[in-house]
Amino acid sequence: MTMTRSVIRAALALAAVLSVGMAAAQMTPVGSWHSFDDKTGELKSLIQISESNGVLSGRIDKLLRKEADQKAVCDKCTDDRKDKPMLGLEIIRGAKKAEGKDVWEGGNILDPENGTVYKLRMTPIEDGQKLEVRGFIGFALLGRTQTWVRVQ
Repeated sequence: MTMTRSVIRAALALAAVLSVGMAAAQMTPVGSWHSFDDKTGELKSLIQISESNGVLSGRIDKLLRKEADQKAVCDKCTDDRKDKPMLGLEIIRGAKKAEGKDVWEGGNILDPENGTVYKLRMTPIEDGQKLEVRGFIGFALLGRTQTWVRVQ
């Protein structure tokens, strides 16, 4: 009986440690995210965010709107992304983790619908299951925030 209790306690302790580790591992923008249309709330795209040497980048993996043209290009872009296919288009560049915070900033994000490049701040929320993505020009007061949902 004592051996069984010890095994159960050990298993519960291990489960607790693993669940804390999993939650902490999710407090990063790295992964797959669904974005939504600001006006309609409709599912818009699948974004893949990756990390290389502490710097984040993100690209459009899928266009999910019903009427989306899968062969569309970024005709409104004004930089090296001009006329590049939307699928695979890098929309997040150069974000880094702020020291001592679960915030990534210092990079930029492209709105391919109008070609505007904004400064970027990303903050995982709700145990990393959602991501607040803030694009702004100048000071952080002038911009907009979207909430993306992690794809499991």
